[in-house]
Amino acid sequence: MPSHHLPLLLAAYQHKFGRDVEAMCRHLIDDVAVGWDELGTDLLDGAPPALVSALTSGEQWPSRTLDHLITPDGSPPVRMSITDETAAEQDMQWGYVLHQHGIEVISLLHEDTGPVVDWATDPRTAFNDHPAAWSSPDPTPASQASRGRQPQSAPAAAPAKSGTPRPAARR
Repeated sequence: MPSHHLPLLLAAYQHKFGRDVEAMCRHLIDDVAVGWDELGTDLLDGAPPALVSALTSGEQWPSRTLDHLITPDGSPPVRMSITDETAAEQDMQWGYVLHQHGIEVISLLHEDTGPVVDWATDPRTAFNDHPAAWSSPDPTPASQASRGRQPQSAPAAAPAKSGTPRPAARR
């Protein structure tokens, strides 16, 4: 859900990966054999303690990959790639596409594209989790309340379409 994943991904981009989207893509997509079971607080490495506390309420949990999957026929599991054609059959509800200018959030049950949240958006922004709120031409849906304080920058919205597979991280 955006309220969980966006803050972690925004903070990871801004701090752990030093605003390097290519390094973030390598870590989240290229270096993972199958996919993610859960994104954890290790994505907050390098973030200020006050931000980590605001996002996690002091809890810590590790990111976990899908390393121990057993397929019905015993064959090795394959990388999870989400495309427009496979999203429904893989029971994915949300997709996150990393762009140079921000992260596209797609409600896979409702849309093929979604608004792009600018990488400079404050991770403490409280995002709306209702899928219909994430329609592509609409602005990025943030709730009125924020996590501890007002965001320092407003999110930017721009529709983006990609025909490439969408590896999706999920918790």
